[in-house]
Amino acid sequence: MAGILIHQEKAREPEKLQELCPFDAIEFTNGILSINSGCRMCRICIKKGPEGVFEFVEDKEPQSVNKDEWQGITVFVEHNLGKVHPVTFELIGKAFELAGKTNQKVYCLLAGHKTENLVEELLEYGPDEIYIYDFPELKHFRIEPYTAVFEDFIKKVKPSTILVGGTAAGRSLAPRTAARFRTGLTADCTMLDIRPNTDLDQIRPAYGGNIMAHINTPKHRPQFATVRYKIFSAPEKNASGKNTKTVNCKMDPAKLVSAIKVLELNQKSQEIGIEDAEVIVVAGRGLKKAEDLALINELAELLDAKIAATRSLIEAGWVDPKRQIGLSGRTVKPKLIITCGVSGAIQFVAGMNNSELIIAINTDENASIFKVAHIGIVGDLYQVVPSLIDKIKEFKKVKP
Repeated sequence: MAGILIHQEKAREPEKLQELCPFDAIEFTNGILSINSGCRMCRICIKKGPEGVFEFVEDKEPQSVNKDEWQGITVFVEHNLGKVHPVTFELIGKAFELAGKTNQKVYCLLAGHKTENLVEELLEYGPDEIYIYDFPELKHFRIEPYTAVFEDFIKKVKPSTILVGGTAAGRSLAPRTAARFRTGLTADCTMLDIRPNTDLDQIRPAYGGNIMAHINTPKHRPQFATVRYKIFSAPEKNASGKNTKTVNCKMDPAKLVSAIKVLELNQKSQEIGIEDAEVIVVAGRGLKKAEDLALINELAELLDAKIAATRSLIEAGWVDPKRQIGLSGRTVKPKLIITCGVSGAIQFVAGMNNSELIIAINTDENASIFKVAHIGIVGDLYQVVPSLIDKIKEFKKVKP
């Protein structure tokens, strides 16, 4: 990787040299100057430091990988309590779409213990091949053995692209595995496409959602991408699994050893989060005070909906952070979402623009939210929402 090289023999007054870096990335320990992980590659030390002490060194241009040796789209199968996480099925659907454009196979990588039921679930979606690592050491998710499994699979199969759910486990596992192969990883992709030469086009919001970054990894394989739950749609179950090949993989048990010991599992109480809600009512900055959430609550109760909010209300402490929609919150895809006083910043829209029906209420007719809304109501939420509540109550009274 590129970095800053320090020529120690030219360094004079090292304590003063430390002060050059605004990020405290220059350290002086045991008589040696070094650059720590705080370095932002801003090169201020080179520009303002004594001539010849600091030098920016770039890696040599990597050789192009033989892409013919790397084929197939792999989906890492995440599961918990004996059930496959639904993000896995969404990724399988996207994998089939990408594979269809490049004539590649779709693989599933399944690691765990007593995985028979999980295999049955996967067979209903008809991947070309399922690679199964079934060992007692994989009963619980622990990063070292799961990374070892991932590494073993990649060395055996050499897939071109690997898709991982943007969950707590996926965000831990994918970067660790990618680092072992010195390849790229794009996190929280919102769009994926593929070129005829199998280069993956990975698109995600960047700089707080102000731009959409288009990321490509043309000289390395495999290509890793993580995707949040509810970004893509799960395909219909359309296969019996008769044409799916299952491969039971063997591994050296020594590679499955972990320094982590699971002493006890405490299951959280199950509740439907906003990610799984079919109807959501969102409160935005247009709400004047916390007490006015009662208005939003009343509308939500009538619709049997979940309450959600934008970042500004979360930061104000008005709403539980678990109910935030957007890049720094949750991604949702309900059948109906009603936004009340939401302007429609890119960060927010990225977390809800795949909803089936979007109704937006805002006083500003030029608000960005109207660009994604299916139905836009230009008006004051303090007038529109009460009227909407009255209409729903009236409808419920006359409904047979």
